[in-house]
Amino acid sequence: MTTIHTQYTGGLRTTARHLPSGSVLITDAPVDNKGKGEAFSPTDLLATSLGSCMLTIIGIAAQEHGFDIDGTEMETTKIMASSPRRVSEIVLRFRFPHTNYTTKQKRLIEAAIRNCPVAQSIHPDLQVTVHHNL
Repeated sequence: MTTIHTQYTGGLRTTARHLPSGSVLITDAPVDNKGKGEAFSPTDLLATSLGSCMLTIIGIAAQEHGFDIDGTEMETTKIMASSPRRVSEIVLRFRFPHTNYTTKQKRLIEAAIRNCPVAQSIHPDLQVTVHHNL
């Protein structure tokens, strides 16, 4: 269990503090929703958490099975829908630094992508599209 304390600070902005570590993050409403767009929006964090979760679980698999993913990069694109306003699709593009992964390592990476806790927690109507260079 983890607790995060969040405060509305005005101007469509929040400040969230991760109590175990003291880390702080700010959210701001996006420009297309009456905000300033000066920080991550809450829906940006949703998309970011999905990608970060996938990379973390891939990293755990790599550690446990003795292969390297250091330097892996990912680009996350969040696509919004209206009526109701919501995230309709998250597109994740992984760029792995190596192209010589074994078939087993590729399977482990792909399983980590599918089975990270955030991926398992999002609604099935949210389309998740993953591209990678494996």
